[in-house]
Amino acid sequence: HWYRISNMVLVLIIGDLHIPHRANAVPQKFKKLLVPGKIQHILCTGNLCGKETFDYLKTLATDVHVVQGDFDDGTYPEQKVVTVGQFRIGLCHGHQIVPWGDRDVIKLTQRALGVDIMITGGTHQFEAFEDAGRFYVNPGSATGAYSAINDVTPSFVLMDIQGANVVTYVYKLFGEEVKVEKLNFSKATTES
Repeated sequence: HWYRISNMVLVLIIGDLHIPHRANAVPQKFKKLLVPGKIQHILCTGNLCGKETFDYLKTLATDVHVVQGDFDDGTYPEQKVVTVGQFRIGLCHGHQIVPWGDRDVIKLTQRALGVDIMITGGTHQFEAFEDAGRFYVNPGSATGAYSAINDVTPSFVLMDIQGANVVTYVYKLFGEEVKVEKLNFSKATTES
């Protein structure tokens, strides 16, 4: 067991926090789960809305990647590609995806970036799907920040990347209870 644990690469996928405008902080129940030193990489879909939120993420992992949300101050790139292990991961807030959350437009963005996993936000609603050997994730809003288009359940995603496999854990907060779902994705061994 020690070998498997030592090879675990944990990637926190988080975004649309909107602190302090639409939410005061990351929920305490989530903060207890997000322990410094356990997570290797953080990929954030943007809308941090303040340096304090970025500083909080930096306490969890040294490798923090953020893209520009429509309510951020303009210091982050619009899109980013990050390589973690065998996976190229694309990151985009999602306000550029019109209509918001449209799977076909998200797939176009994935193809343009040439990535295995495409991460977008903007809708404040968790979603994950697999299509044509690619994996798509929207972590939702970690704070449950208000959205005009959806009822919002606070959520974030933790990916455990091992070789060509990704185990994705989805954390959702219902009242005072955190529920976890598990999804698996494997990269095709030959490129088509």
